[in-house]
Amino acid sequence: MKRSFIILLQSFILIFGLLIITALIRLPLSEGRAAHLDLFHIYADPFILYGYLASIPFFIGLYQGFKILGYTRQHKLFSFNSLSALKILKYCAVIFGILIIGAGLFIILFHSKEDDPAGFIALCILTTFSSIIVVTVARLFQRKLQKAIDHKNDF
Repeated sequence: MKRSFIILLQSFILIFGLLIITALIRLPLSEGRAAHLDLFHIYADPFILYGYLASIPFFIGLYQGFKILGYTRQHKLFSFNSLSALKILKYCAVIFGILIIGAGLFIILFHSKEDDPAGFIALCILTTFSSIIVVTVARLFQRKLQKAIDHKNDF
């Protein structure tokens, strides 16, 4: 891969991460269940705290993807460091998917009868399928990378 394309991908990861952080900070102030709460009660809301907890594996996974691209840029893709980063990325995607399913189940079971949870459930389904795709691609790439590293060590 060309170095400039890898830098572009790393830039997209950084911009995407910054957009998500901005949304995590800004949206609870104006949307949803905490729209009419004061600042302390907004960030003390259990569901919002759960959202912040669920974002931790997401950001760890983004960082691991950034590291994998960095190893690619340095021509060290076929190393144990990149394999380790890929494994961590896969585990983060699994954990994130499970946490999103938990949030969706919580909303399905405990939403107010006046609220329509369809939009949130649709986002949960979309995010869960995205996590499944990331896990699948990471698993396939991990197998190929492991074979390449094993083949490289045989010589």
